[in-house]
Amino acid sequence: MSSPATIDDVRAAADVVHRHMSPAPLIRSYPLEQELGLRGDRRVWIKDYGWTPVGSFKLMGALNWMHHHADEIGERPVAAHSSGNFASGISFAGARYGKRVIIVMPDTAPKIKFQRTRSWGAEIRTYDIATDHETGVRDRMTREIAEQENAVQASPYDDDHVIAGNGVGGLEIAEELRRQGRTLSHFLCQVSGGGLMAGHALAIADAFPDSTIIGVEPEGANDFQQSLARGKRCEIQRPRSICDGLLSYSVGERNWPILSERVSACDTVPDDDTRGAMRWLYEHHGVHAEPSGVISLAALLRRKATFQDEPAAAGDIVVVLSGRNIDLPEWNA
Repeated sequence: MSSPATIDDVRAAADVVHRHMSPAPLIRSYPLEQELGLRGDRRVWIKDYGWTPVGSFKLMGALNWMHHHADEIGERPVAAHSSGNFASGISFAGARYGKRVIIVMPDTAPKIKFQRTRSWGAEIRTYDIATDHETGVRDRMTREIAEQENAVQASPYDDDHVIAGNGVGGLEIAEELRRQGRTLSHFLCQVSGGGLMAGHALAIADAFPDSTIIGVEPEGANDFQQSLARGKRCEIQRPRSICDGLLSYSVGERNWPILSERVSACDTVPDDDTRGAMRWLYEHHGVHAEPSGVISLAALLRRKATFQDEPAAAGDIVVVLSGRNIDLPEWNA
């Protein structure tokens, strides 16, 4: 296997991504600072990818992938599977580059994810996610589209261009913190296939090598936590959680070398705590967000006693809000 994506790939991707979208905001959260009881001048920041045109971070990796494959694609379509957020991201990228996109999505995906994906012109084909662990229908349908329609297949996470594109958000975080003269002690980010965290870990570790990078997963989908503990990629046969965007069976091959080197720990969160974080975010910031989007916030709230015991000069904390695509009011279910 060739070397995985590097920080240089992330920097190159920034030129591509920023042609099509402005940086997602890094918002200081005064309520979180109060909730955590931080000492001194420490601050907490939320990187809010729900702000993007597709409501999630997936747009960055999709744009960089599309840019690097545009000539190869030519007049052929693009095929991909997605729980919904990469679907809308690659659909947006296809619209920007004039490419036809066909997406395989679970039939249980939130309506807003179907709507946003179709709004940028993609065609959607659905599968039964309840039996996919037995039938492998998701991957089979995607391969069949690639074969029958001569489509170019895109991975939502296990691809160097996707990793590098997603990492542009990490560069944005580092640039804004440095602009304000801040340091970083902890970075919390969700992990599914690993495309989001791998890209961000490259950027965060480069800019703040002394920071602690923490992955976050649902308790019922903790393949990355198991992988870190065993020192090799582990697979879960049937991941379970309300976090529909975090139900990958394992982290990607291209992601694992980056994650294993730069991510020091992985927290797991029960679904009830994720629901609580969704409610907390709405009550304190007026933001409705999907379970997968807020799970890192849930982990931060669970860790608050740890942060209260740290010295005042420990640095700032950044937590990723990866997406807002939710059919309301899901947090009250």
